[in-house]
Amino acid sequence: MKKGIIVFLFLFNVLTLPSQSFLIEAESFDTKGGWVVDPQFVEQMGSPYLLAHGLGEPVENAEMEVKFPTQGKYHVWVRTKNWVPGEWEPPGRFQVRVGEKVLDQEFGVTPGWSWEYGGEIEISERETEIELVDLTGFDGRCDAIYFSTEEKVPPARGEDLAQWRFEVTNQKNVPEKVEHFDYVVVGGGIAGCASAIAAAEQGLKVALIHDRPVLGGNASSEIRVHTLGIYGHFERILRMLDTKHYPNGSPEAYAEDRKRHKNVEKYENIHLYLNWRAYDANTDDDVIESVDARHTSTGERIRFEAPLFADCTGDGWIGFWAGAEFMYGRESVDKFDEGWEEFGELWSPEEPDGVVMGSSVLWRTYKDDKSYKFPEVPWTKDVVGDFAADKGTWHWEYSRADMHQVHDAEEIRDHMLRAIYGSFANEKKKPGNEQLRFEWVSYLVGKRESRRLIGDHVFTFNDARDQTQFPDSVVVEIREVDVHYQQNLKDASKPDFLSKAMFYKTGKYYIPYRSLYSRDIKNMFMAGRCFSASHVGLGGPRVMRTTGQMGAAVGLAASICKKYGITPREVYKEHLDEYMNLVLSQNEKVN
Repeated sequence: MKKGIIVFLFLFNVLTLPSQSFLIEAESFDTKGGWVVDPQFVEQMGSPYLLAHGLGEPVENAEMEVKFPTQGKYHVWVRTKNWVPGEWEPPGRFQVRVGEKVLDQEFGVTPGWSWEYGGEIEISERETEIELVDLTGFDGRCDAIYFSTEEKVPPARGEDLAQWRFEVTNQKNVPEKVEHFDYVVVGGGIAGCASAIAAAEQGLKVALIHDRPVLGGNASSEIRVHTLGIYGHFERILRMLDTKHYPNGSPEAYAEDRKRHKNVEKYENIHLYLNWRAYDANTDDDVIESVDARHTSTGERIRFEAPLFADCTGDGWIGFWAGAEFMYGRESVDKFDEGWEEFGELWSPEEPDGVVMGSSVLWRTYKDDKSYKFPEVPWTKDVVGDFAADKGTWHWEYSRADMHQVHDAEEIRDHMLRAIYGSFANEKKKPGNEQLRFEWVSYLVGKRESRRLIGDHVFTFNDARDQTQFPDSVVVEIREVDVHYQQNLKDASKPDFLSKAMFYKTGKYYIPYRSLYSRDIKNMFMAGRCFSASHVGLGGPRVMRTTGQMGAAVGLAASICKKYGITPREVYKEHLDEYMNLVLSQNEKVN
């Protein structure tokens, strides 16, 4: 049970203050039991946290052993939240055990992220075990535990909390460890993996940074969306990374994880950083000089320096931090903005707005060999009503004009969890479903659209409809344009978490290389759903084999950049023939 002692606050993010106070970052628990590290919302709340994702059954305790500075009395605060406030009992409640004593206070009861006070406790042994004790299995969350000999609550949120956290953890302004690469790829989805492989095969030293323990992004076993699209010029590379066409949510995703990891890890010049989340891009004169990343459990930080970077984060985080221009939402049917050509796209509104395609949380059930009772979930009724289901498909999707897919991602995920638990509870009440139980529910949001970084060309619906061929066409697709909207927008009787799709069939269409590098950040590529596209233009090529083509294409472009010491734009302006020959030569390498 006991994995090690944290000695005077230097290991696992436990830091002593002069007042004999210290902070335990929950993600640093060395035995996490059934709790999982959730780093999806770091930018909004400042840190990963532990989540008790037990599907209605309490998870095993998280444990760690600490060494208190002195014996005596300490006040205890826990940073947490009641994720479904209302008249019902909070669904995500847990307790904290300190040594042999379980604190009387139940945590997870206050709306919004805040410090909940756990009282004062006597520490008689300096080496003491701390445990998180889940009470419900319904996604209780613990960000941090703070012990202090003074009765002074830490700052609750915002810049004050961030500064306090920075000081209490004794962080330096610059990560103490610096690594140097030819090419840094941030985001280990299909696009990021393909980009790393393509560049590595051309001899570049590549860093692939990914904030999860497994590669694949939406295709991983954590989210379980099968890959769609064609292979274009990159069949050999993409077959190393894609999936079979299994039902979304299938456990067959585990085998595809193993294939993907084996094929990425065989390249000696790909340096894989799993469970590392980028948090800043250091830029000078529109050039990214380095990207800083933090380990999601230990808090260790590394600065990654390189002449070239690829934003494959999906949300466009590297471009956002670097100051790149981006789009979000639907463009006007008439024009995107002053100085832009008129788009005149199908399905576009009269005025631009913040509507985008939504996020999904997939889930599966099965029939057990014995009856199983699921807890009452009154906190789901205002979301699901009487709606019942025994599985989730791509239709399970949530988007609203007044909710941002990046800034409000935790609220979006939590809304989908309520939809899942409530729909399942209603289904279980039907005769014959006594043995029905959850097999798996993701806690990660599978996003379709958020920020779209702007390149020298913005790919639009019109490019797909007209099948425009560009001199720098590096991505090829035949998939129909496919844009989603929420069902309740046209039928108020439908749940707000189900979507429909609008389709426009077209012939083969092409995406130019100029849509895959930033127009204002000189050394940044982008591949994946954050590439340069309009809202409707994204509808066709947003699927993973297509975004994998984008990743491979920019990986090859990075090799041309290195060869001549040039920028991504100069590849197009000065070495296009050589680059296109390199892209087209990939067809000859298919086994």
